[in-house]
Amino acid sequence: MRPTTRAFLGLAAAGAAGLAYAHWETTSFRLRHATAPVLDPGQAPLRVLHVSDLHMTPNRHEERSWVRGLRALHPDLVVVTGDFLAHPDAVPVVLDTLEPLMDVPGVFVLGSNDYYAPRPLNPARYLFGPSDIRDDLPTLPWPDLVAGLTSAGWHDLSNARAVVAAGGLRLDVRGVDDPHIRRDRYAEVAGPFDDRADLALGVAHAPYLRVLDAMAADGADLVLAGHTHGGQLCLPGFGALVTNCDLDRSRASGLSTHTSAQDPARTSWLHVSAGLGTSPYAPFRFACPPEATLLTLTARSVLGPVEALG
Repeated sequence: MRPTTRAFLGLAAAGAAGLAYAHWETTSFRLRHATAPVLDPGQAPLRVLHVSDLHMTPNRHEERSWVRGLRALHPDLVVVTGDFLAHPDAVPVVLDTLEPLMDVPGVFVLGSNDYYAPRPLNPARYLFGPSDIRDDLPTLPWPDLVAGLTSAGWHDLSNARAVVAAGGLRLDVRGVDDPHIRRDRYAEVAGPFDDRADLALGVAHAPYLRVLDAMAADGADLVLAGHTHGGQLCLPGFGALVTNCDLDRSRASGLSTHTSAQDPARTSWLHVSAGLGTSPYAPFRFACPPEATLLTLTARSVLGPVEALG
């Protein structure tokens, strides 16, 4: 066998092995833990379960079972940052998946994939800038999803505000509809957060800078988002290849801070979830396993958020 033939076969075998691993990783669910000091001194910790990007279809049995098991964590609040759906028949599946958590106070926003059905795409396009969503795509039954979640007592924060009681604390929360498809209308919820609240919380599906800047400028203690899939394809030592929005790669997932470009004196904590699912047409992850996060919110120290993070 010629050396070039052996090299080609070796590369093909390595590629096939990598592809098989990347497909397996989509069901390698992980629970992340993070701590953010955002509460006033003397407040007891608040346990927030952050779930994102389920991209649910009727046959995602492993994901359904894993998410249902999260009730054992006994969170004080559940926050879901969009992209629940990936199939026209997924609404009952999503509601059944989240049902064990629905006795816990909850808030949510929608993502682009809750509005529009997924379609086959050239995966290479993902590496060259944020994906686009055509408004001529078939729509999904998102009103049924919203009705099911709100009937359980969860708050729809799509361009809306709410006051939520959780863990003995009073939360001033606001959110926007998906910035990725420019449905965000922050002006409808803008203004200083209530300084009488124990926590000022912002929620969005896609962490676009215009939304993070506005929420931080208004005094958000913490902003939660998803959408990025943590990059979905990551390289060890390099991290996420892309974020699918204008957020920098270094903050594609996990806990960080965001200083508002509108008011540089204002800095919020930011948590971006790498999410639990993928598009049915791109069922692969590499070095970026699916995740949910249990955030423990604790009392602030005398340090600011940047110093505390470091």
